[in-house]
Amino acid sequence: MSDTVLRTDAAEFGWPDALYDVLVRQHVRQVAYVPDAGHSRLIERCADNPDMVSTVLTTEEEGVALLAGAWLGGDRGVLLMQSSGVGNCINMFTLIENCRLPLVTLVTMRGEWGEFNPWQAQMGQATPDILTRMGIQVHCVDEPGDAAPTLDAAIRQSYDGMLPSAVLLSQRLIGRKAFNEEG
Repeated sequence: MSDTVLRTDAAEFGWPDALYDVLVRQHVRQVAYVPDAGHSRLIERCADNPDMVSTVLTTEEEGVALLAGAWLGGDRGVLLMQSSGVGNCINMFTLIENCRLPLVTLVTMRGEWGEFNPWQAQMGQATPDILTRMGIQVHCVDEPGDAAPTLDAAIRQSYDGMLPSAVLLSQRLIGRKAFNEEG
C-alpha cells in the first residue's frame, strides 16, 4: 500500500466485519465503547446483535470496570477505544493486574501515519509502552488480513491464559482523519 492512500471508509476493507465474526465465534457478549469513527462499523454490528450487550461509556475507564463485572458474572467482553482513551484507564488497569482478570481491548490508534491533530501525537506514540508497563500484552495490526487472527489470538490469550491483551489497530489500517480536505 502506498503512502498516498487515504482510507476514509474502514468498512470498505472488510476487517471490521472480520473482527465482529471473531467476537461472535469467541462468545463475546459484552461490548463497551466510547463512540469512535474507527470502530463505527464494528460498533454497529455489535449493537445489532441481540445476543450482545453494547454499552456506550462516558469515559474509557468505566469499560475496564464494566468488563471486570461482566467476567465475574460469566460473560466475555471487549473494550473498544481510541489511543487517547488509554491514558484515562491507567488507574483502572491496576484492577486487572491486581485481581488477575482478563481484559481484551481494541484500540484505534491516533498520532501515527498522517495525523493532522498535534493533540493526538503524544498519547498515540506512548500507548504501546503504557499498556506494556501496565502488564497488558500488546498486539499491533497494520494490515487488514491480520486484524481477525490477531483479535482471535488476543481473546484466547486473555480468556484462556488470563493475560490481558490489547490489539492496536494502526492509523494506517483505520485511515487517517481528513478534516477540512477536499475530495
